[in-house]
Amino acid sequence: MNYVYLDNAATTPVDPRVIEVINTHLKETYGNASSLHNIGEKANRVLEQSRATISSLLNAEKDDIIFTSSGTESDNMAIKGVARANKKRGKHIIISSIEHHAVENPCKELENQGYNLTYLPVDEFGFIDLEDLKETITDNTILISIMFANNEIGTIEPIKEIGEIAKDHNILFHTDAVQAFGKLPIDVNDLNIDLLSASAHKLYGPKGVGLLYLRNEGIKKGVGKYCKPLMEGGGHERGMRPSTENVPGIAGFAKAVEIAKMEMTQEIERLTNIRDYIINQVLKKIDDCYLNGHPSKRLSGNINLGFKYIEGESLVLSLDMEGIGASTGSACSSQSLEPSHVLIAIGLKPEEAHGSLRLSLGRFNDKSDANYLLEKLPPIVKRLRDMSPLKGEKDD
Repeated sequence: MNYVYLDNAATTPVDPRVIEVINTHLKETYGNASSLHNIGEKANRVLEQSRATISSLLNAEKDDIIFTSSGTESDNMAIKGVARANKKRGKHIIISSIEHHAVENPCKELENQGYNLTYLPVDEFGFIDLEDLKETITDNTILISIMFANNEIGTIEPIKEIGEIAKDHNILFHTDAVQAFGKLPIDVNDLNIDLLSASAHKLYGPKGVGLLYLRNEGIKKGVGKYCKPLMEGGGHERGMRPSTENVPGIAGFAKAVEIAKMEMTQEIERLTNIRDYIINQVLKKIDDCYLNGHPSKRLSGNINLGFKYIEGESLVLSLDMEGIGASTGSACSSQSLEPSHVLIAIGLKPEEAHGSLRLSLGRFNDKSDANYLLEKLPPIVKRLRDMSPLKGEKDD
């Protein structure tokens, strides 16, 4: 039995073309990119070529890319770094109520240090209200951090409008683009983005490699002008991220970006067709089922469905037994018994949030995977409902 992997929002398989590049550099590019000898210079050339390739996907300057170990590190660097650099100017930060924990938790830590946080509510689709954002801004606001696209329900936020508001008020704008990077067109200049986080493993690249886009005014006029580094050490990554760079992993990241740039348009269309086919068929075949998030303004590979009277965890485990990998939401929260804060924020009751199923399509999925899911899902839902202690609520 072939395994149908539908959890690409948690992590993606590494593309074979990326593996080939990583393996080559593991063997041949073993030098420290900071070393002055020939082997080190070779590593540095690969590092800078990769930086140029990756920056082109964002229409950014090459030197605006700071390599990190993950999207989580990039989010922490952006939020804590801006807070540290601007604390004399103000201590007010604005985020949405559906941010990933990699943004939410650093903000909570800053709250404990005396910073003021505003958590913008969202509507039933997961969108922030732009007028709410404007009204929340104060003279002490130093940062707005709104995710580009939500990892659970796929909602794509009005990033251009948010960027314009931030620019008009001379406030830094950070976006967690971990789910969107390489899957949606992103021009940091057109969108007025000052800081952006991304991760290779969401893009068919290796784990352990991420980036922070940091608009160059923050560094060229002095290290830490508006964003200070999290760690102390050597002068790597223009002094913003001390640690010897993972050159083979970064080269793999660059190859993943190169592929994404070449295939993005057709991939968006292909996945959107499969996504909508699955949504329409599930809603048609299964009663008491509903879609979470906006029907169209969502990531092309994202499907988040709610099933009444059953637990999402039981659904995930039953699908796994049939050779289908899915999730109930963010992989970072999968061990928690708490309902998804994203689903609660869009208005679901806790028992409804617990009945959610996230299916995230990727490069290696096709229509046959969709048909296999549609064959297995309805009888699983029926079986779980027949044995569910919540069944009585349905009968009332």
